[in-house]
Amino acid sequence: MMDGSFLIGARAVTSDTTFEGIDPATNDTLDTAFAVSSPENVAEACALADAAFDAFRETDPADRATFLETIASEIEAIGEELVARAILESGLPRPRLEGERGRTTGQLRMFAKLLRQGRYTQVTIDSALPDRTPLPRSDLRQRRIAVGPVAVFGASNFPLAFSVAGGDTASALAAGCPVVVKGHPAHPGATVMVARAIQAAVAKCGLPEGVFSLVQGPSNALGASLVVDPRIKAVGFTGSRAGGLALVELANRRAEPIPVYAEMSSINPVILMPAALAARGEALARGYVGSLTMGSGQFCTNPGIVVALDGPDLDAFAATAAEALSAAQPQVMLTPGIHAAYDKGVTALESHAEIATLARGAEGTGCNRGRAALFSTTADAFMADVALSHEVFGAASLIIRCRDMAQLRDVLAGLEGQLTATLHLDEADHDAAATLVPLLERKAGRILANGWPTGVEVSTAMVHGGPFPATSDPRGTSVGTAAIERFLRPVCYQDLPDALLPRAVKHANPLGLERVIDGVVEAA
Repeated sequence: MMDGSFLIGARAVTSDTTFEGIDPATNDTLDTAFAVSSPENVAEACALADAAFDAFRETDPADRATFLETIASEIEAIGEELVARAILESGLPRPRLEGERGRTTGQLRMFAKLLRQGRYTQVTIDSALPDRTPLPRSDLRQRRIAVGPVAVFGASNFPLAFSVAGGDTASALAAGCPVVVKGHPAHPGATVMVARAIQAAVAKCGLPEGVFSLVQGPSNALGASLVVDPRIKAVGFTGSRAGGLALVELANRRAEPIPVYAEMSSINPVILMPAALAARGEALARGYVGSLTMGSGQFCTNPGIVVALDGPDLDAFAATAAEALSAAQPQVMLTPGIHAAYDKGVTALESHAEIATLARGAEGTGCNRGRAALFSTTADAFMADVALSHEVFGAASLIIRCRDMAQLRDVLAGLEGQLTATLHLDEADHDAAATLVPLLERKAGRILANGWPTGVEVSTAMVHGGPFPATSDPRGTSVGTAAIERFLRPVCYQDLPDALLPRAVKHANPLGLERVIDGVVEAA
């Protein structure tokens, strides 16, 4: 299932220039040399995607649903080899990767179900009113169509669920958009395995070969050549703030600017309301440390700051959290580069004059182990130094001590956009919390009560997005069925003869879609 080639449509391509994967647990080079794609390969992949677009976007929703289900089955058919390779390339434990594989196939099937329901097309019809005065109304029919070929960038921290067949690819294919994936260089072997599963599904379903291609290589220039290709019409990205903004800049400089849906940076504030903190501070502290250290803190929803009122209850919370974190065993981080960046961020916090180090995790042995870190500071110091609100990707977090609720609100008001904001509260906190919810709505894409932000349910109602810099476009989500909306655009057909109308908006409704006609929902 795995070799060193990349995939341009139906072809497996090799090159003289290669790179290797690295086992982050040992820093050893892994077997298999992987071919590096050239700008010419990128151009060919984009040309094939463009050639496939018109046929693929007009496939029946049921046929695209079958295609997505076939991808899921092909991934499952890889079996143990995929999980074993992903473990080697990421340092992540087996249960996590087995769960991630299930999430990957589950979201493919979730989009298949959405396609069969048909509501994603949002067909709306305003019937002709030829006798209306003073002016008649034309027959107006609207549907959503695919935007065009999409470039998807694999993420470092989710080798499967946010990678080759992850949420961006699944939602783009569901919309009818061919996809060209730029594989993440940290896990090239798992990337090739999943790419071959998609390639096999394309062939089994009789689709144009350009529906999917994979390019690989360690350079930023390769991804840049994909984004600037004029045939690419949108970009999906999960990664660093610097990486996402670089892609946004490239996309905006094109002769035809295109949207970049980049999920980038978030510190996910956790607010401990007074009554909850007093009633169950120790339990909250243990839950917090569990969330913080899960997966070595390498989640975009990691709780990077805790905000609460200063006093004995917060002192007790901090003491319990410090004790729990001190026992946390260091875990392998995803890459040497991510580990180095984490250490740099932690060192900066440790050396800050206004920050107290409360605890460090247990010392570890071996390469690239992320040692957890817990810090504390005052609200005044936090608000005075914008650098303290920047993400440290890993198991590091900062407790912010506020004088009163007014200052707590000031801290929240000064934050950048976030993926999540969490309220821990009891009934006695409801009145005070009610004043914070409108503010949190302006700051975050998901607001939680009495839970922890790590762990994102793949479902219809989920939002995994938020105001900048959590994402580059706060109108979308990269998780859940609404993710398909990023890769669709509306088209209106005015007075077209029925013979020229697309099937989704024909008078007889041959696809059996739910439609809104003259403001009234017409069931399928």
